[in-house]
Amino acid sequence: MKKKIAYFYDQEVGNFYYGQGHPMKPHRMRMTHNLLLHYDLYKDMEVFQPTPAQADDMTQFHSDEYIEFLRLVTPDNQHEHMRQLKRFNVAEDCPVFDGLFRFCQLYTGGSVGGAVRLNHGLSETVINWSGGLHHAKKSEASGFCYVNDIVLAILELLKQHQRVLYIDIDIHHGDGVEEAFYTTDRVMTVSFHKFGEYFPGTGHLQDIGQHAGKYYSVNVPLKDGIDDESYELLYKPLMSKVMEIYQPDAVVFQSGADSLSGDRLGCFNLSIKGHAECLKYMTTFNVPLLVLGGGGYTIRNVARCWAYETGCLLDRELVDAMPQNDYSEYFGPTHTLHIQPSNMENQNTREYLEGVRAHLLENLSKMTCKPSVPFHEVPRDSTNTRNVSVDVEHISEKSEKGFSASLDKSQYENERHVAALRRQQSMVVRDDIPSSTISIMENTPSSEKSHDLPISATGLPQTHTPRSDEATAMTMFPSVSNKKEGI
Repeated sequence: MKKKIAYFYDQEVGNFYYGQGHPMKPHRMRMTHNLLLHYDLYKDMEVFQPTPAQADDMTQFHSDEYIEFLRLVTPDNQHEHMRQLKRFNVAEDCPVFDGLFRFCQLYTGGSVGGAVRLNHGLSETVINWSGGLHHAKKSEASGFCYVNDIVLAILELLKQHQRVLYIDIDIHHGDGVEEAFYTTDRVMTVSFHKFGEYFPGTGHLQDIGQHAGKYYSVNVPLKDGIDDESYELLYKPLMSKVMEIYQPDAVVFQSGADSLSGDRLGCFNLSIKGHAECLKYMTTFNVPLLVLGGGGYTIRNVARCWAYETGCLLDRELVDAMPQNDYSEYFGPTHTLHIQPSNMENQNTREYLEGVRAHLLENLSKMTCKPSVPFHEVPRDSTNTRNVSVDVEHISEKSEKGFSASLDKSQYENERHVAALRRQQSMVVRDDIPSSTISIMENTPSSEKSHDLPISATGLPQTHTPRSDEATAMTMFPSVSNKKEGI
């Protein structure tokens, strides 16, 4: 029996433009959607156009002042908001562009709308490739992300599910989501990412959560050039143990495609099949699944990857020779679905990977699951969504009600002062870390140190996750003007 799979898409999302030379290109969403159409994948899914999230929905996590700023600021009036631009970190990485708030409304509406469908058992898997913007903080834009749709979707899921697992295979650490749930056992975050002198500079092996959330943050720090075989060496044993011990009621999967070989901002060497294998593995557990996009800056490969992964979720084998589509010129000269990994050096030695795996498995063995009280029930009217007819590129009508905004902020006020906790953590000796793993992290040749330790705002190496004010000194995209336009 086939799973009930829902797909959220709004054709407007591909119209937004971060600016000349900026690597984040929402146009990739239109390319992805067009491949889904020409592979006939839409025929096996329920297709929905999300109801745009409103400011009140976003402030279930974000501060009122920050969301009001996003709602009001435009390229024409941004000179009137200079202090707020700095305060909210809206600058080169996260520029003000035409339709900024509308863009946030659309991708957030899809993610939270998907969570509602999972809450009510209307779908078993929901896809929103426009979501997955994992860097945004409570009162701060970061790493091309403005509104953290993932946190908002997880909050929605927590209304009906006691435990939610978040998995992030973007090349960048999922810092915004981890920070939001760092002190709770209701949400477990697992992030596989490039670690070292690399944005956002967080996600150390030893960052494991605090208070009730101790051991519920799992960070898998990786080095340049990791390939499919090395990735799987860590991924499947860790996720098998996570599922065995944590037993989540729902899974949110961030499928950032910047971990693919050849990504404009990436340094990993995964094939599309290797990347997709991570997602396919999670489907074997038959847990409600919300699948989101994320990073990905060689956009022809992003579209390839997400089209292939949609096929995997539908249990459809896609032919490698691409069907003729509206963006065929992007996929030349091969016009194939899959890409060949490069011959770049894999700096992840087997000793390093086995040390990381052993340390994380030991941490997982220390976990104790504590079922928690669910949030408020979702009002009945939040299920008022309906199918949308698809006419190739166009979707003709909106769902009437994509999600509920009824979560009482007092039930989950995100004021845990994670930055302060991490400052305290950096002042104490970590006596719960096996010495064998510390030696793997610390006994690295000096020429490789930059791959193992983040750099603080002062330029000094650190052995702890940077505070939020330190991490913001590291930019995801150092100079827009110096980067070459690309696809």
